Order: sequence, then C-alpha cells, then structure tokens
Amino acid sequence: MPTVILQLETLTCPSCLQKIESGLARQEGIEKSSVLFNSSKVKAKFDPNKISAEEVAQIVSKLGYEVKSIKVKEI
Repeated sequence: MPTVILQLETLTCPSCLQKIESGLARQEGIEKSSVLFNSSKVKAKFDPNKISAEEVAQIVSKLGYEVKSIKVKEI
C-alpha cells in the first residue's frame, strides 16, 4: 500500500497534530496516518483505488494547513 508524505507549513501547536490525524482517520481509503510535529510532515498509508495522494493533500488543506509538497512512496 503506498504512503503519501506531505510537507506542511510549520506546525505551531500540538493540537494541530490531533486535528489532522482525526480528520484523516474519518476518510475512507486511508489506512493509517501520523503527523510528525517537529518536521511538519504528514504520512498516510492509502488505498489508491479509493483515494488519491492529491485528495489526501486536499483534505489537509481544507483543515487549514498549507501543503508545500507531496511525495508518494510505494512500499
């Protein structure tokens, strides 16, 4: 299952982490997500048959966080 890695603008508070993780947890097609607070990155394993990397980035953007870059790793 591929993993999308999103580089965000600098995260300023730990509650940002919880907001992003809970927002992604509700989405169909995202198996697991984690937010790396110190590096301002989001990693999410996703099912490309249900959701795209760009759609994951849009979800994070709609939560109020600017996505600076998107990378996808096939694992």
